[in-house]
Amino acid sequence: MFRDNTKVIKIGNRVIGGGNPILIQSMTNTKTEDVKATVDQIQRLTKVGCDIIRCAVPNMEAAKALKDIKKHISIPLVADIHFDYRLAIAAMENGADKIRINPGNIGDDEKLGAVVKVAKERKIPIRVGVNSGSLEKDILAKHGRVNAEGLVESALNNVKRIEDMGYDNLVISIKSSDVIMCIKAHELIAKEANYPLHVGITEAGTVNAGNIKSSVGLGIILYQGIGDTIRVSLTGDPVEEIKSAKLILKTLGYRRGGIDVVSCPTCGRTQINLIKLAGEVEKLTAEFDHLNIKVAVMGCAVNGPGEAREADIGIAGGNGVGLLIKKGEIVRKVAEDELLDTLRYELENWK
Repeated sequence: MFRDNTKVIKIGNRVIGGGNPILIQSMTNTKTEDVKATVDQIQRLTKVGCDIIRCAVPNMEAAKALKDIKKHISIPLVADIHFDYRLAIAAMENGADKIRINPGNIGDDEKLGAVVKVAKERKIPIRVGVNSGSLEKDILAKHGRVNAEGLVESALNNVKRIEDMGYDNLVISIKSSDVIMCIKAHELIAKEANYPLHVGITEAGTVNAGNIKSSVGLGIILYQGIGDTIRVSLTGDPVEEIKSAKLILKTLGYRRGGIDVVSCPTCGRTQINLIKLAGEVEKLTAEFDHLNIKVAVMGCAVNGPGEAREADIGIAGGNGVGLLIKKGEIVRKVAEDELLDTLRYELENWK
C-alpha cells in the first residue's frame, strides 16, 4: 500500500515515512504575527483533524511570533520561508518543528549552509519544496517549458545540495496546479528518492474546483502508494482542507474513523427536502468522528430501505413520515420533522 522503504522523519511529536499513516496538513491564512488569531485558527484545525500546521514567515516579527504560538498548540508547526535565509534560522530558533524552503530561492551555498547548520544542530527536518512557478532558469531552458521532469530534476538537485552539506533529515514536495503534471512528477520522483513526500495539488482553486482537482490528483498518486503527508490546497477556510483530506484518505481506505454519509441524488419520487436534510446530517455526523459507520440519507420511503441496505443506519422520509432504517430493515416510523433528532439519538447511543 505505502512505500515502506522511505526514510522515517520526526516532525515535532509526529512521524512520517516508513509506512507510517499518512498525515494531514494545512496552512494558516492569518497574519502569523497576530498570535491570537493564528492560535485560534490552529486550534480549530486541530479539532477537525489537522496533524501538522504550516505558517507563513514573511518577516522577522512573524518568525519571533512562533515562540508564543507554540505555547498554545499541540501539533507540529512548520515555518514557510521564501528568499531570506535569516528568517529560516530565526524560525528554528523560535521553535519551528520543521522548515519549508526552496533552496533555489534561499541563495548561494553559504546562505543555505547557514540554514542547514542550525537545522542539524537542532535536529529539525527541512522540507525541500519545489513548484511549477519556481523552477530555476537553467532547468526551464533545458526542458523548454515547465514539465514533470523539470520539477523532479530541480527537487533532486536541491536535495543533493543539502546532502552534500552532511544533512539528510529531509522531506520533498513537488507541486503543480496541473494535475497530470503533478501525478507524473510524483511517479518519477518515487523511483529516484527514498525521502518522505508531501503531496498536494498547488493553487487548486476554490472549494468546489479545488476539491475536484485535489481528489483526482491525490487519489491517483496515493493509490499508487506514493505520499506520506498531504495538503488539499483550497481558496477558502482551511477547515475545509482538513474535511476534504480526511474524506480522500477514508475513500481510499487509508484512514479509518468518522462517519461516511451516503445520500441519493433525488428524483421525481422525492417528497422531502433531501438537499437540506443531507446537509444537516453531514453537519451532525461530523460530531461523531469516533464512529466508523455508514449513514444513508434517502428521499423516498418506498425505495429508501432497499437502497440503504449496505449502510449501518439510514433515514428516509416523505409526506410527513420518517423512517429509521438499519441494514435495510425499517425499525421505526417517526414524524418527518423528528428524523434528525432520531438519528442523533441513535448515534449518541451507538454500540
